Amino acid sequence: MTVPLRIGILGAARIADEGIIAPARTLGHQVVALAARDRTRAEAFASEHGITTVHDSYAGVIADPDVDLVYNALVNSQHMQWNIAALQAGKHVLSEKPLTSNADQARAVRDAALAAAGQIAEGFHYRHHPVNLRLRELVTSGALGDIRRVDLVLTTPPPPEDDPRWSLELAGGATMDLGCYVLDAARQLGAWIGAAPQIATVDATLRAPEVDASMRVQLAYPGGVTGHCTWDMFAAERTMTWTVTGTRGTATSPAFAVPHTGNRLVLTRNGQAGEEVLGDQTSYTYQLDRLARALQHGEPVTAGIDEAVANADLIDQCYRRAGLSPRPG
Repeated sequence: MTVPLRIGILGAARIADEGIIAPARTLGHQVVALAARDRTRAEAFASEHGITTVHDSYAGVIADPDVDLVYNALVNSQHMQWNIAALQAGKHVLSEKPLTSNADQARAVRDAALAAAGQIAEGFHYRHHPVNLRLRELVTSGALGDIRRVDLVLTTPPPPEDDPRWSLELAGGATMDLGCYVLDAARQLGAWIGAAPQIATVDATLRAPEVDASMRVQLAYPGGVTGHCTWDMFAAERTMTWTVTGTRGTATSPAFAVPHTGNRLVLTRNGQAGEEVLGDQTSYTYQLDRLARALQHGEPVTAGIDEAVANADLIDQCYRRAGLSPRPG
């Protein structure tokens, strides 16, 4: 057991319950403070979840001496400002993805992190789940042979019309909400095989001017490996598949972005099909456990700041290749 973290939350967002409150309760950490734009909402949220201190402002949470780790659950456009503020106050930060609105902002956060005592992690929780760790093992061990292809699909039914994910000013769009997962996974695969992906083609569908509803992106890895990526925030149903194909077999994670909702790998090797069931916690719980252990032992965090900058760069490239602008800062 690590020393319990004392956690402060920025924003009374729905994701905070599953993303930090439930994992903290499971692992013995403490959520001690909260602030939201609407204090009445913040007080109701705090009462529901047993959070003792409600601050009048986000700055109040960051300045709270009883807070070790700040969980930033605000809208995308507010990630940079408050991530930097928390780092400058000496706090550790777990930021909901994406880390910032664009790559220039991500580099600004990196500069702040390099000058700070605390560490920052981008909340790609799926990376820490045993499903993802096992997929990495299959790729890097050669169990699938030489990797030839990766297919990533992440689709959801559309959010309501007034949802921040449809707002350009709030750094919305399907690539920011879904594509960031897909591109992070594609980059992970590149790290596993020692061949970073490059964008070959991009095809986008818009929901409003400059606001993407979906993208189809083809990637090319050195050595002839191909990547086929689709994300769609206006789909009929939810799909979250990640398939890696090699010369000796294939492995599919059927729910890669939220792996505890389908905690298995479907394998086909040497003509034999089967599956492995992995993990008994949520990916958010594995994420917080890994983060807490890294902070306790002074180790670099997984999905840290350099990874976040690289992913932001790839997101911006997708927007530009689609004839769109990176999200405004």
